[in-house]
Order: sequence, then C-alpha cells, then structure tokens
Amino acid sequence: MLVLAICCMSLFIVGLDVTVVNVALPSIQRDLHASVSGLQWVIAAYSLVLASLLMLSGSTADRVGRRRTFQVGLALFTLGSLLCSLAPSLELLVVFRMLQAIGGSMLNPVAMSIITNTFTERTERARAIGIWGGVIGLSMALGPVVGGLLVTSVGWRSIFWVNIPVGLAAIALTALFVPESKAPRARRFDPVGQALVMVTLGLLVYGIIEGPGRGWTSPLIIGCFALAAVAAAGFVLYERRRAEPLLDIRFFHSAPFSGATLIAVCAFAGLGGFLLLSTLYLQDVRGLSALAAGFYMLPMAAATAICSPLSGRIVGSRGPRLPLLVAGMAITVSAVSLTRLAAGTSTLSLVISYLLFGLGFGLVNAPITNTAMAGMPRAQAGVAAAVASTSRQVGSSLGVAVVGSVVESALAGASLRTGFAAASHVGWWVIAGCGAAVLLLGVITSGPRARRTAARVAAEFAPAAESAEAIPAADLPA
Repeated sequence: MLVLAICCMSLFIVGLDVTVVNVALPSIQRDLHASVSGLQWVIAAYSLVLASLLMLSGSTADRVGRRRTFQVGLALFTLGSLLCSLAPSLELLVVFRMLQAIGGSMLNPVAMSIITNTFTERTERARAIGIWGGVIGLSMALGPVVGGLLVTSVGWRSIFWVNIPVGLAAIALTALFVPESKAPRARRFDPVGQALVMVTLGLLVYGIIEGPGRGWTSPLIIGCFALAAVAAAGFVLYERRRAEPLLDIRFFHSAPFSGATLIAVCAFAGLGGFLLLSTLYLQDVRGLSALAAGFYMLPMAAATAICSPLSGRIVGSRGPRLPLLVAGMAITVSAVSLTRLAAGTSTLSLVISYLLFGLGFGLVNAPITNTAMAGMPRAQAGVAAAVASTSRQVGSSLGVAVVGSVVESALAGASLRTGFAAASHVGWWVIAGCGAAVLLLGVITSGPRARRTAARVAAEFAPAAESAEAIPAADLPA
C-alpha cells in the first residue's frame, strides 16, 4: 500500500497540473503578452512531448528498471516545474513545459507498471487500480479550486510550486520503499520508430496551431500536414517489419483495443477543448477571477471524481458498453448545449452543462484502461499502459490545437471579451463531434464480434510472452 501511495503521488501532481495550468491561462496571457496560439502552445507542448515519449518511457522502464526510470521522471518533472515558475517569457515557459513533459512521460505508465508487478494477487491488484483511478478524479476535482486560489492570491507562477515538495518527497520515498523490477526480456530500443512518432505528432500539431495565423493554404502549413502523413505511413510500414517494434501493430487487430485508443483520443480532445474554452470564457468574457472560475468548473471536476470509480465498478460487473454509451451521450449533449453560449448565459445553465460533461468524461476512463491492459502479457505491462496513456495525450494535444485554431479563426480580429462567446460556438460543435464519436465507437467496438477479435489477439501474444501470465480483464475493473 505504501508503494501504491508513492505511485499515486506522481499521478496526483500530473493530474493536478492539467486543470491548474488551464485556470492560469488568462493570467499568463496578460503577464507574458501571449496570443491565443501562444496559450495553445503552453498546453499543447506539454501534451505533445508527453505523447511522443510515453511508449519509449514504458519500454525503457521494462528494460533498465522501473524504479530507476520513475525516479528520473520525478526529478525532471520537479526541475521543469521549478523552471516554469521562473520563466521570464512565453517562449521559455513553453520550453520548460516540454522539460516537465519529458519527466511526466516516465511517471504514469511506469507507475502503472510498478503497481501491476507489485500487486500480483488478483483482488489486491483490482483494489489498487481502483484507488489509482480514483486519484485521477480527485486531482482533477482539486485542480480548478487550488489553481484559482493560488493564481488569485499569489500569482500564476505559484501553480508550479505545488509540484516541487511533492516531487522531492516522492523521489526520497521511492528510493526507500519501491522495489526495483524489470521485464524478463525487454525489447530493443527503436530509434527510427521513436523519431517517426515525434515527427508525425509535432508536424501535425504545429500545422493545426499555426494554421490560422500563417494561412491554411500557405506552403509551410500544407507541407507540415503532408510530411506528417508521410511520417505516419512510414511508421506503420517500418513497425510492421521490425522484430521488436516500439509499438506492435498487432495490438490494433483487436477491435476493442483499437476502439479504446480512438475513444481516448476523442474523449481527451473534448476535454482539452472544454478546458481551454471554459477558462477563457469565464475569465475574459464574464470577468471572473481565477478562483471564481475554478469554482464554476468544480461541478465538472466533481462529477468526474464521482463517476470514475462508479464506471470502474460497472465495467467490472457488466463490461464497458454501458459506460461508453452514456459517456458519449453526456459529452455530446453538454457540448451542444454550449453552442448557444453568450456573455449573459445563466449560471444554472452553465452548471448543468459542466455537470453533464464531467459525468461523461468520468465514465469514459475506466473502459479505456480496462481494454488497453486486459489480455496483455505482464512482461509488456509498461508498453501496454503507455499505449493507453499516449492516446490520451495525443487527444489532448489535438483537442487544444483544433478547438483553439477554429475559434481563433472565428474571432477574425475581434477581442476576447467582445467576440469570444460567439466565436466559441464552432469549438463547441467540434467537442460535440468528439462526444458523438465516443458514442459511435462504443457501439461498434463493444459487441460480441469485437470481443472475438480481442480473444484472437490475446491468444496470438500468449505464446510469445516470457511471463506465462497475461493480465486478465477481471483484474482491471477501474
């Protein structure tokens, strides 16, 4: 349980960082004279680097040792937080956020792998992963209020101070109490695959964020999208032919696994867009303080915290279909209700919309984790967890990039205070589309035919596993 607590500390500061930074965006904008695209980079740079390195971190931990990798990640995340709090310009803040992300990429998937290998008894492992899932909701619930309180009373730089004592304590406790573990046979390093992942994601997100300012038909933006497509195709072709790939393409022969990956991208794209639009609307349009904006967003975070463990129990007893369908409907209805957002929209209407979004997002997490890990060999636990985490971060990066860019284009020179509410409508329609995609994918990938494809993939992996035991779905209720 002490090992679990130490691992949850890393999850808590990473989860808190998401909503804390979003609440601080308007203050960062005023202090560092940032544009909307500049604010997008503050969020997207972190998610982009995190998504690019998660699979590498998972396989590295399996190879060189999970405790050692976890400690290095904590040190880099803590150092990055300190430097973010001292950043004198927007450009350096983005750079330091990228350093934070390098450390963050070594935390969540590695901590999940430590838990999976520490709790070997089925019931204990299920309870441990349930607690792990609850911490996600708790960190998100506290984020808006903690961030608002810090920004209002001390300033936006203080939001990064929270990570420093927690990170230092986690480093010391890890050295004392977390046992070292490695995969029985770790896979080889895949530099070409890693480089292609980074090029694909980097060019895609750069093109989306910079498109409104440089022009969607400019040679630079078209070139970014074309090269991203070439790199993505090259990644698939190269990984298919590699004996020990960075990402085994066979994972995606499972319809539930592929569906969970796409659902994670859509759900977290919706979350990234939701947090960006809500933060700017509440503070720049309605003129609320950071603390008041945090309280406005608390219903969403609280609903997420309540529904996350509830979803885990439903998945454990009835499977992922029901939570996915309800999640998709709730996110869609919430976003559609906000497509008529105005400066004078009633508080009650906002609270209902935010509650619905939190309900949907809380329900969607457990099916993603369950499907990503179930049936995978324990020797590849780090990589399997990293695939699920990567899809979340890719979604977050794309959500911030796409929603921010379409809203920036809709602003067309108007100020945030006078024109943002109307310009945000197109962004809310994009988020509604993400919710509809979650609903549709939930229907397609949770039926009997889809489950048969998952069984075939599990059987395909089982003979090659050095560890005779794979991770059963029943062990992963949350």
